[in-house]
Amino acid sequence: MFSQLETYSVLPARDLARARRFYKDVLGMEPDEERVEGLLYRTPKGAAIMVYETDNAGTAANTAIAFVTDDIDAEVAALRGRGVTFQEYDFPGLKTEDGIATMNEERAAWFKDTEGNIICVSQTPASDRRPMREREESQSAH
Repeated sequence: MFSQLETYSVLPARDLARARRFYKDVLGMEPDEERVEGLLYRTPKGAAIMVYETDNAGTAANTAIAFVTDDIDAEVAALRGRGVTFQEYDFPGLKTEDGIATMNEERAAWFKDTEGNIICVSQTPASDRRPMREREESQSAH
């Protein structure tokens, strides 16, 4: 079934070499594989990210990918230390303060990579990271 298939994120890069340096020097990521179509990264928990070269890079005005952390303040500080500038937003339902937005129990911050992709780093309550099926079963048991 389609719902059981593995997924991966795809991020465009106008300059693949420049993107590779950003992901290594700023995010601390090395490609797991170098493919004809681009660079394949894997997170420690197995999520895959394909970065490929295209002139369409940076044209999306939405979040392209999000990384989840247990300590957003530490991640934001570390990224700032590596030269990352965080986006500031102020519109109904979303306002950042010093680059971080608080929405109920979730906190998030957004920045752009060298290719113009909007990347999010977010912190959610630990209970929200359980798989959807576990959350549904837990809620129906109450």
